[in-house]
Amino acid sequence: MSTLTSRATGPTSPARPDRPDRPDRPARTPADRESAPAARRRTTSRALLSKGVVNAVLIVAALYTLMPVSWLLFAATKNSRDLFGTSGFAFGDFNLFANLRHVLTFNDGIYLRWFGNSMLYSVVGSAASSLLCVATGYAFDKYDFKGKEKLFGIVLGGVLVPATVIQLPMYLLATKAGVVNTYWALLLPAMVNPFGVYLARVFSEGYVPAEVLEAARVDGAGELRTFAGIALPMLAPGFMTIFLFSFTASWNNFFGALVMLNDEKLYPVNLGLFMWNSVTQQQPEYYALVITGSLVAVVPLIIAFVCLQRFWRSGLTAGAVK
Repeated sequence: MSTLTSRATGPTSPARPDRPDRPDRPARTPADRESAPAARRRTTSRALLSKGVVNAVLIVAALYTLMPVSWLLFAATKNSRDLFGTSGFAFGDFNLFANLRHVLTFNDGIYLRWFGNSMLYSVVGSAASSLLCVATGYAFDKYDFKGKEKLFGIVLGGVLVPATVIQLPMYLLATKAGVVNTYWALLLPAMVNPFGVYLARVFSEGYVPAEVLEAARVDGAGELRTFAGIALPMLAPGFMTIFLFSFTASWNNFFGALVMLNDEKLYPVNLGLFMWNSVTQQQPEYYALVITGSLVAVVPLIIAFVCLQRFWRSGLTAGAVK
């Protein structure tokens, strides 16, 4: 009976600890168990090294970008003697407020006139240009008309043309129109922004659903009311993004003002500072005026980007996620 039972059930043997549970999988050696943590450490060290390199590059780029502005801040605290007699990145006798008062009151406050002109050219011109670009991009996106894509291709071709190349033809056109040496000489060219039209069409494709416009038309809204009351609020991030680009370009528009304007009272702030800087060799006291005036001229750009950066960020990421 015991023989039959043993034959039926088969011989049993105790489990061998050195035998793997799965014969097709080789057993891990002590060397393998030691190499796994080492591999993880190597991966972690590579990740930390790459992050460290990226952060170091970004820090160097930030310092390089902020260096001119920081030099202006240091130099604006010095008088004419300390400006050339001390280190560039050292504070002077903290004459900042005296220098500011001198800039704002020099020559009957001509700097304030230049600053106001720059605000007019940049704010009014950029707002009108942004609104025109948004309306044009919206029309290119939502309406079908003959030759639409060919016309849009011509608009994109305008992006490839540098502004300095067309400055002479624009001057000749402004002469024919009789707007040379007037505010319109800079305001009218600022409204033409081919890149803004391209951005506005991209924003319109991503932000304005066609179903919403169709529902507004069914409710009896006209095309102008549909654009102003429904599409334009949806395109607010795109409008602010185009406005920031236009504002920066208008504020830094030096060559256009140099060609179009002759009257000192119509100068923007960058052209006025250039005129002051051109006489510093004969009159060194103008150095303090140029440096302090340049520091003040940077402030509007900083304020614009700080206050509107949330619209700018949302605008730059438009279309990244569908």
